[in-house]
Parts: sequence; C-alpha cells; structure tokens
Amino acid sequence: MVKLEHLSGQEAHLAIPVRPMPSLESKTCVPCRGGVPPLKGKELADIHKQLPDWAHWKVINEHHIVRTFTFPDFKQALDFVNRVGSLAEEQGHHPDILLSWGKAEITLWTHKIDGLTESDFIMAAKIDRLAIG
Repeated sequence: MVKLEHLSGQEAHLAIPVRPMPSLESKTCVPCRGGVPPLKGKELADIHKQLPDWAHWKVINEHHIVRTFTFPDFKQALDFVNRVGSLAEEQGHHPDILLSWGKAEITLWTHKIDGLTESDFIMAAKIDRLAIG
C-alpha cells in the first residue's frame, strides 16, 4: 500500500501489487560486451544469496564463484559435466570445469570484464537445478 498526499492535503492510499522478482534460474544469460563494472560489495553479496543453494557456491576474491559437486562414481560425474556442457552451449556462457573421479568442480566468471556479472549467477542457478534434476 502506497500513501499519497492529495493536493488538498488529504491522504489517499493506492494499492500497488508487488510482483516477486524472477528467480535467477528462470532468466537467460546475456552475453557481456564489456564496458560494465563487475559486481562488488553489497550488490555481489545480494545476488549471491539469490542462488537456491548459495552456501555451496564460494565467492573468491569478488572475482569468480566456485562449487564442487560430488557423485558416487566417475560415470555420474561425467554425465553431470556433459549436461553442464550442453547447458553452457545453450546459454552461451561457458564455465571452467574440472572433472575427477566422483567430483566436478565448476568455476564461473565473465572473462570479458574479468569479474562477476548477473549471468554468472544465472548460470550457477541453472547448474544447481541440473544437479538435483
């Protein structure tokens, strides 16, 4: 509810519907053309907390985010990495991926600006979804 003051000095109330922000997972990565500053400080912390599984993604030096996913064997880790690769191609946003027995480590940042953008967090949210789906 928003309180407005009419020119006559009387108050009026106006109901404005509040729409929830779309989840990161529902957004699409946008190619970075440069010329934008990387996310830092409070803005970075706020978007980090929007990740569904944010506590597992580590922000490193306000430059990149990293998460390690674990699996019972190499084959399942490889299957996950292949799904991440397909998603990366679809989104046009390509993480660094380290595959080892039972583990896949994903590192994201936007190379064009040498730092983090919203697209890195969109991709992280989509990767989280792949891990549970």
